[in-house]
Amino acid sequence: MTATVRVPLGDASYDIVLGQGILAGLPDYLQRYCPAAQYAVITDSSVAPLYGREVASAAEQVGHTHLVAFPAGEWNKNRETWADLTDQLLRAELDRDAVVIALGGGVVGDLAGFVAATYLRGVRCLQVPTSLLAMIDSAIGGKTGVDTEAGKNLVGAFHQPEAVVADVATLSTLPPVQLAAGMAEALKHGVIADADYFARMLDRHEAIGRRDLAALFDVVRRSVEIKAAVVGADERERGKRSILNFGHTMAHALETAFGYELLHGEAVAIGMVAEAELGEEIGISQAGTASQVRKAVEAFDLPTAAPGRVDRERLLGAMRRDKKARDGTVRFALPARLGEMARGEGGEWTVAAPERAVRAILERIG
Repeated sequence: MTATVRVPLGDASYDIVLGQGILAGLPDYLQRYCPAAQYAVITDSSVAPLYGREVASAAEQVGHTHLVAFPAGEWNKNRETWADLTDQLLRAELDRDAVVIALGGGVVGDLAGFVAATYLRGVRCLQVPTSLLAMIDSAIGGKTGVDTEAGKNLVGAFHQPEAVVADVATLSTLPPVQLAAGMAEALKHGVIADADYFARMLDRHEAIGRRDLAALFDVVRRSVEIKAAVVGADERERGKRSILNFGHTMAHALETAFGYELLHGEAVAIGMVAEAELGEEIGISQAGTASQVRKAVEAFDLPTAAPGRVDRERLLGAMRRDKKARDGTVRFALPARLGEMARGEGGEWTVAAPERAVRAILERIG
């Protein structure tokens, strides 16, 4: 099981290499995509004991390698951790030809990518995702950044990797809750672009849940194809790339409100159900879309409501600060139906929703 998907970005185009057991070939991938005299493997305290030494040893076959780890958890994806990692690279005297290897899940990819984007005004980066969510979403597209008290990913930069090397065998060590969180993003891809893929995931939810590698490889490959196509058409999110934010306006607000204790995929699951309901409420989404989304989310044991009561004004405030908001108006990427996203009156890929409708949906989710 191997596949290579190209992200078409002109001079910034790159490959996403998928396979089982391909970490063993990492020295070859480094030589092909980003040969260097120095590497910095950045990972977290959860992934380091599993794959840190293996990846660092592989990189050492090509160039001198530093292994750097930070405490795991979304709450550590902040400016303080970014500064500490950057200082460690400076002390190691890595130069502008060095390569950062981002090894881990979405938090690692975002944070290590931001370090690469800003260290010495930018060095090369190789993404090596080890979680389902990172493989199919956060490692692709060049979005890097950190969270702040005001909201999620509000400080960051676009910095495309040299390549992405995703070994699906690493999913065998992924905790069930993390596997489910990744499936939230996979379901999102089905909603925004491929109704047949959405149905296929639902049909195979038991095989996916028991980590059948063939089923997981199908999920990773199809989601990567969808994400790569969208990014290739709109690298800087000035148009169609906004469809990837389905479920995310509410999700980011929930993550902020709960102090990043909710997993990103869990928040996205809640957000997708809520935003699909919002779409039906304001006449954007086909009747029954929300119930189909809810059924799929529940099949993968993902939440459909917030884990506790939250301050509605705080959620609304976070949504108004969302990167998609314009002139204080909250905008959402909403499905017209499964597999197709709605367009606004001006042809844009996000839709402004009346505050009364948003408040009504917030009441339902907690």
